[in-house]
Amino acid sequence: MADCNPTKIPINPGVKLHDDKGGVTIDATKYRRVIGCLRYLLHTRPDLAFSVGMASRFMERPTVMHSKAVKQILRYLKGTIHYGVVYTKEEKEEKLVGYSDSDLAGDLDHRRSTGGMAFYLNDSLITWCSHKEKTVALSSCEAEFMAATAAPMQAMWLRNLLSELTKTKPKIVTLFVDNNSAIQLMKNPVFHGRSKHIDIKYHYIRECVERGEIVVKRVSTLEQKADSLTKALPVVKLGVMRHLLGVRELEEHQA
Repeated sequence: MADCNPTKIPINPGVKLHDDKGGVTIDATKYRRVIGCLRYLLHTRPDLAFSVGMASRFMERPTVMHSKAVKQILRYLKGTIHYGVVYTKEEKEEKLVGYSDSDLAGDLDHRRSTGGMAFYLNDSLITWCSHKEKTVALSSCEAEFMAATAAPMQAMWLRNLLSELTKTKPKIVTLFVDNNSAIQLMKNPVFHGRSKHIDIKYHYIRECVERGEIVVKRVSTLEQKADSLTKALPVVKLGVMRHLLGVRELEEHQA
């Protein structure tokens, strides 16, 4: 792949990976080795989180379809080899801000949603993840609500870590979500109609909101910084979201 032609996106929006039970299988060991290398890159390339996460789901029995998806990721890397997360020095009060997002039933095999979250210390991205939910969501509201539950757990851990490192602890963590119905579920403890069937573990975020540890606010989809962690995006939108994640061409900042 060293001489491959670069591409501008790691996964095409129209591509839906699945088990492909009737597909031609490939060398699983080689496939897993490549996936392992790509997952290592995720420490500095959040723009790869969704595509690599999708490809990682098929390591047991990879087929030609999955191999093509991985090759596209490698082609994308060829064109963005000098990119990485950029951090800037800022002299201001530390503020911890999170973004949570989810698609709806994007997994074709089990109809589970893919959730994503990103946390910023001031304007610098410090942690991110893209993951498949363990429970099927019946609506976009439920999917967003369940995805957001992982955010306060990460937020509390980050608060404690910052306290140990800097001797200061952000009093309140702001979490941005782009679904109004999900926000109402998080804020209103008696809003039972849409939530009584949801597993009790997902209601942890309500407790954090009631205690004043988390403030949930709405953000427009265009400014949802976790958007690229939950779905494949077209070229222009991926470029915008990549910039919001702080992924830039490093040579540009070193000049």
